[in-house]
Amino acid sequence: MEVPENIITCIMCIYSKHPYVHRGAFSSYFIVLDQEGARTMKGKLLVIGFGPGYEKHITERAKEAIQESDIIIGYKTYIELIKGLITGKQIISTGMTEEVSRAQEAVKQAELGKKVAVISSGDAGVYGMAGLVYEVLIEKGWKRDTGVEVEVIPGISAINSCAALLGAPIMHDACTISLSDHLTPWTLIEKRIEAAAQADFVIALYNPKSGRRTKQIMEAQRILLKYRSPETPVGLVKSAFRDSQHIVLTSLRDMLEHEIGMLTTVIIGNSSTFLHDGLMITPRGYQRKYTLTEKVQPLKPHQRLQREAEPWALDQTEELEFSMNIDVVVGKDSSRELAEEALNIVLREKAAAPQVMKQKFQSIFEIAVSPGVTNKKFTAKQMMILSEIAGEECVLEYTPDHYIKLQIVTSDPHEIVKKLTQSNFVLSPVGDVLTVKACDFCDGEKRDAIPYAEKLYEKLGGMKLPKELKLGVNGCGMACYGAVKEDIGIVYRKGAFDLFLGAKTAGRNAHPGQIVAEGIPPEEIIEVIEKIVQEYKEKAHPNERFYKFFKRVKKIQGFEYQDITPKIKMEVPICGE
Repeated sequence: MEVPENIITCIMCIYSKHPYVHRGAFSSYFIVLDQEGARTMKGKLLVIGFGPGYEKHITERAKEAIQESDIIIGYKTYIELIKGLITGKQIISTGMTEEVSRAQEAVKQAELGKKVAVISSGDAGVYGMAGLVYEVLIEKGWKRDTGVEVEVIPGISAINSCAALLGAPIMHDACTISLSDHLTPWTLIEKRIEAAAQADFVIALYNPKSGRRTKQIMEAQRILLKYRSPETPVGLVKSAFRDSQHIVLTSLRDMLEHEIGMLTTVIIGNSSTFLHDGLMITPRGYQRKYTLTEKVQPLKPHQRLQREAEPWALDQTEELEFSMNIDVVVGKDSSRELAEEALNIVLREKAAAPQVMKQKFQSIFEIAVSPGVTNKKFTAKQMMILSEIAGEECVLEYTPDHYIKLQIVTSDPHEIVKKLTQSNFVLSPVGDVLTVKACDFCDGEKRDAIPYAEKLYEKLGGMKLPKELKLGVNGCGMACYGAVKEDIGIVYRKGAFDLFLGAKTAGRNAHPGQIVAEGIPPEEIIEVIEKIVQEYKEKAHPNERFYKFFKRVKKIQGFEYQDITPKIKMEVPICGE
């Protein structure tokens, strides 16, 4: 197909003006051509909050954005909630905790010229996908004026939808706190609960409890009871405005007697919140200005700024005297001068006061450590270093992949890496990355394949992938470390490598990888594995495991898929379930 000359000129012009634009950002400039050579629009990211899931509470702009999108990306449950609006659309859905994969795929598709809707329940900017999408873009060098267009479309957050069902519990100052400590250290969450409790905020607790996280809600209750009455009203709203909606009004003392889960939002009142006829209400404070129960108000709203009613009236010009506990201001000609003098006093006091040190932000740092790719022996000194680094709050977990995973609460991960590196640990990232699992080569006696295992780790170890991928390496035909049970397995036998692909290690239809090649020369094995991994990285869906990918595409680098899944006939239980 011949490309029109003016399009080439356009592309070259853009490149000449922005020669240092990151490749990912620059790709959004390319004019995408269909098969007939027609020009299409550049990509766009639409980050959409669709509220609680009830269609009448989805904004018109959110509906329009969904309709104009080519691809819808979201958590499976959210996709199900708006299935009536996405008929005929390309859908990419993943499970819980796969937010990063969704954001990365959305950016990738937008850079290819697609209009991509990333959906979140509630508001996309409140524990939603908006921030994460921006983070992924920024990592790729994105700029607003040169990168793909981004539009964040607001929705009704859980604190608002749940409050509407309870009555009016957030009429006064309120805050939201997530009790999930997967991304935030629990010590920091405790401080936030403590601060909000002391300040008498109405508090909305998100992610209060899950199957594995049960103590956090109990700890939150314990902290709150230090500052609030046990009778403080509490509202529990599960699945607001959905078919499974459930509402409970209770007290701070009794709240744990009721069912609380991940779909529950917990709203805890402040010192003035009260219950009335099945409603939870927090007064705004109007009773301080006028009496609600009297027909004739002692102070009408329009009278509140008169000097007789309030000495701070804006038209005040007479001389005033007032105390700020720090100095006395006397004889100013106007309220403006009075305010300016008060500000100057505060600024002088602030300048004289000791400077408050800014608190370092702490986060959970995860890393995997091992004594080496082939070495499986930790030294006593290394174990002492791990103990020193771990302290009391770190989590140490020995994994089936022959390394120790550390979860450390720290404000300085670089210092942790430095200490571990100096102690001769081999370090690897944790998550959806490539993990090399090599045997010990009979304690180093069968060393012919060791250089290839180390080279594979050096080139591929820790590579970011759509899903965690394990590469097993065995140094002899016994394969006692189970390379054939990994996503990709290579076994050194008779001076060459046998290649196994697509094992499934769990489930009723678990099976080893299928042998796709025998006798691959050692000098070729690195390149073969690199190409397989690269194809998986480029073509797999977010969260798609390697064996599913192999089954879907049928062929990887010329190696053909064969269905070796065990055919098991499952007996129907007597109960019929």
